[in-house]
Amino acid sequence: MQRNFPARVTTSKIWTKNRFVSEYRPYFRNGHLSTIAANFWPRDLDSLRYPSQPVYFQTEPDVQVMAMRHEPATAARGSIVGLHGLEGSHDSGYLHSLANAGLRARFRVYRLNMRTCGGTEHLAPTLYHAGLTSDLRALLPQLEPPVFLVGYSLGGNVVLKLLGELGFQAKTLGVHGAVSISTPLDLMACCQRMQEPRNFVYSNKFIKSLRARYLRRAAVYPDVFPTAGLDSVKSVLEFDDRFTSKAFGFGDAANYYQMQSSRAFLQDIKIPVLMLHSEDDPLIPAWVYHKAGIENNPSLKLELTKYGGHVGYLARSQPRFWAEFRALQFIEGTLAAL
Repeated sequence: MQRNFPARVTTSKIWTKNRFVSEYRPYFRNGHLSTIAANFWPRDLDSLRYPSQPVYFQTEPDVQVMAMRHEPATAARGSIVGLHGLEGSHDSGYLHSLANAGLRARFRVYRLNMRTCGGTEHLAPTLYHAGLTSDLRALLPQLEPPVFLVGYSLGGNVVLKLLGELGFQAKTLGVHGAVSISTPLDLMACCQRMQEPRNFVYSNKFIKSLRARYLRRAAVYPDVFPTAGLDSVKSVLEFDDRFTSKAFGFGDAANYYQMQSSRAFLQDIKIPVLMLHSEDDPLIPAWVYHKAGIENNPSLKLELTKYGGHVGYLARSQPRFWAEFRALQFIEGTLAAL
C-alpha cells in the first residue's frame, strides 16, 4: 500500500513524495503575527461579479442552517463548501478569500454558517459544538456535485469527523475531496494549549463571544440553558466542561472532547483530503499531527509548514492568501482525477 507521509516545510518550497507542489513565502515568521494580521487583513470578494444569495437548509425538524451562495460567471464545475472556525461565520475573512478563489476557478461556492452562527440564532433552538456533523451531513444531498469541503480550524474538525463517519458513503453523497486548515485534531490538547498565558488574547476573545451567545440562548430558553456560574468561566475548556458538554449530554469536557475530536475518525476517511497545518500555530501543537497516524491512511495528505500561524498563511508575494490558493490547487487536481 502506498502511503503519504507528512511533509514538513523548512524552506519556502513545499515538497511531498519528492514532488514540488508550490511555493509559500511567509509574510511573517512569527505565529502570533501571522494569526493576528491574517484576521484583520482586507480580503477581496467581488460582490458585483459574484453576488451572494442566502440559502436555507432544513437539517432537523426545528433546525435550519444558512449559507451564502455564489455562482461563477460561467457554468459551474462543481461546488465548494467553506466552513468557519469557533465563533466565526459566513463573513469570516478567510471564507471571503476562499469564495473569491473558488469563483475565479469556476466553482459554485457556499459560505456555510454553523448552527446559530452568522445571525441565524432564530433558526435553531440549540447551540453548535465542535463535532456537530449532522447539519453538514443533512445538506449534502441538496448540493450540486461534485462537492468539495474546506474547513477552517473548528470547521476542519467537523469536516474531518464527518468524512470519517461517512467512509465510502461520502462519494455517494457527491463529496469527492476536502481540505482542512489549522484543524484541532485533539480538542483537549488544543484547549489546554489555549489556556497558556501567551494565548490570553485568543482565549479571552473566544470566551467573551461564547458567553454572549449562551446568554442569548438562555434568554429564550431559560429552562434549557442554566446560567449559574457563567460569569466566572475563564477559559474555553471550562465553558465546555460546565455548559457545552451539559447542553449536549456529553457529561463533561473530557468526554465531550474524546467523542468529538476528529483524530479518532481519520483512519475511516476514504476520499482525498489535504491537511494544512503550521508548526508555529499558537493554538494547535504540531505534535497532535505527528501522533495522529495520518501516514497510515493513503487518502490523507499532510503538508506541515514551518510558518503560517493559525489560519494565517499570509504570503509575501501573490497569491497573498496562500492557504486558499493551495486549497484550490488541491481541489483542481482532485477534480482532474475523477
